[in-house]
Parts: sequence; C-alpha cells; structure tokens
Amino acid sequence: MSDPFFGTQVRTFLWDERNGMQDLGTLGGPDSPPFNNITINERGQVAGCSFLNSIVNPVTEFPTTDPFLWEKGIMTDLGTLGGTSGAPASMNNRGQVAGNSNMPGDLTFHPFLWDRKKGIRDLGTLGGDNGTVDQINEAGDVVGKADLPGSQLHDGFLWRKGTMTDLGTLPGDPCTRANWINEQRQIVGNSSDCTNPFHAILWEDGGPAIDLNTLIPPNSSLQLTNAYDINDRGEIAGVGLPPGCQPVDVGICGHAFFLIPCGHGHADEKECEDSPGNSAPVTWRPTVMPRSPAPNERVAPFRIPLVRGYRTSGGGA
Repeated sequence: MSDPFFGTQVRTFLWDERNGMQDLGTLGGPDSPPFNNITINERGQVAGCSFLNSIVNPVTEFPTTDPFLWEKGIMTDLGTLGGTSGAPASMNNRGQVAGNSNMPGDLTFHPFLWDRKKGIRDLGTLGGDNGTVDQINEAGDVVGKADLPGSQLHDGFLWRKGTMTDLGTLPGDPCTRANWINEQRQIVGNSSDCTNPFHAILWEDGGPAIDLNTLIPPNSSLQLTNAYDINDRGEIAGVGLPPGCQPVDVGICGHAFFLIPCGHGHADEKECEDSPGNSAPVTWRPTVMPRSPAPNERVAPFRIPLVRGYRTSGGGA
C-alpha cells in the first residue's frame, strides 16, 4: 500500500515456526518503522515504535511516534514524556521497557522506564538537558549516558530504584557512556573525548571506572576502545584499534575483541595462570584475528574481583 513517508508501508513483524510471519500492526498510523531498537524477550513480548497518525510534526518532520509493547496480539501504547517521539532501547523478561523520549517541544530528550504498574517514568539526567538509555537488566537497573550541567559533557549513569548515579570518568577523559549491565551489576562502556571512544571501561561494586587496557598485557596489539556487552560469566565483547587505526576510523579499520576473565570458572582456560590468592595481573598473549568489516552491534559481557587478567582475541564483528 502507498505510504507518504517510505513509499510503501513499513511494519514491525514477529516470526516463529508455528505462526510464520505476523504483522504486529500499528498504533493508528500507517507505519511501525524500525527507527530505533526493536527488541524481543524470552516471553515473546516485542517492543518497538509506531506512528500514531499521518500528521507531520514540524520539529521531527515525522508523525507522532510512540513506543509500544506487543504481547499476544495486543499492542500497548507506552506513551512519551511529552514530546512527539519516543522509542524503546531495551526490554527485560519482566516486560519492563527502557527507552528514550523527546520532552515537550521536541528539542531535548530523556531516558524513560515503563512497566505496567507505574507506566512511563522520566529517569532524568545528571543536571543537563539530555539523556539516553542503553540497557536494562532483570532487576530493572538501567544504564546509559546523561548530560552534566551545561550539557557540554556527559557521563555514564546507573539508574536503580529511583536514583540516578553518576558513574564518573577516567582521568584525562571528559566523558563516559555505560553500554551494558549484567545481573551482577557489572557495567561496561567507554571513556571518550565526548565524541570518539578512547578506552573500554568497566564499573563494578560501586567503584570507579577501570580502563580495560590495564587488564591485558601492555604489549597488546589492540587498544580496547569500547566495551559493548558483558555477560553473567564476566566475559566482555567490544571494539578496539590495531596499530595505525585512529579512533575516528574505527568503523573502517577497527577490530572486535572478546575478553575472558581468569579464575572463577575460567581458571582452566588456555594461558590463564590465575591461582587462589594471586593478586598480580596475569599476562596473556593476545590473539588478533584478520581485519574485516567494521563492527556495528553489541556483542557480550564481564567482572573484576575475578579479573586477574584477560585474554583478548580481536576480529571482525
């Protein structure tokens, strides 16, 4: 069918072996476009966004777009924080949806958390104008980045039980971003000049940011610049720079990396020399895979008390 925005109507769909492809519909407008993350959890709930109508808003240049939660054939409008555009970023298995919404006037945006009991909640910022959600865990803890007063700098944040905590920065870098949180509340992200990530970092147990480059051999052939994901085993995936590759060119010459922590179930990994009571860093021999097209999606997760050292393997995403 003809569509004034995309030429033809665009819909979010769900596919499974029993039912095949299902059109999830819309919230009243012609499209449910993949503007931002479309996410599905283990219960088969789907979060996405949909046009409410066909009336173009002058600031966004699109119709009013609300986030939705689809479950068992029913699409629920999650609403916005007053603006005409909102979208999910992450959803847990409890059906809690974390996302981002324009504020009234559509000139600023804040992170939100939605659940059936409390509806949509503004998570706020760290004193500046804007904030962005990246991930939510099963406990409902949310991480992302938020502007500081003046809105020139941003820090990674942890939002938990109504309180947003500034996760801080590495010395010398003005900005950070939290990309992922696991069930142990280990958080990974990056430290940057507010534009280009320079150091992949870890936060845990309420401690300061830790540069992951300090947990691998100093002669590593890869500079770890951005940690995208950490799983419940403490394993981390991200992106790094080989020699000669600049931060601004990570999309052209960057390599993916995977870090495996020593000890606590990983002690028998090849070249892992961790032993009980050993507090010295373990030396790993990094293995770098051949260069391939730039990574563009999140991958995996990690942890620090069990981190005596990390084995790193870099490669294409």
